[in-house]
Amino acid sequence: MTPARFSECLLRLRWTPINLASALQCDLALVEAWESGEEEIPAKLAAWLETLAKAHDTLDIPKTYRGWQYGPKQ
Repeated sequence: MTPARFSECLLRLRWTPINLASALQCDLALVEAWESGEEEIPAKLAAWLETLAKAHDTLDIPKTYRGWQYGPKQ
């Protein structure tokens, strides 16, 4: 996985590097190093991100809830 594809997967998932570091419980600097190409992205991590991004693209976000607000029903 290239750093550009890594960033694209995060974008498709609506994750920031901070979100990924939190999910993986690893150092943010490591995620930033993957994103910049300073460190190689591990194959298992790349496969996981690709799978999540493809699933997210395929399933899409439900549009049913657009405009809904919290509050008493009238």
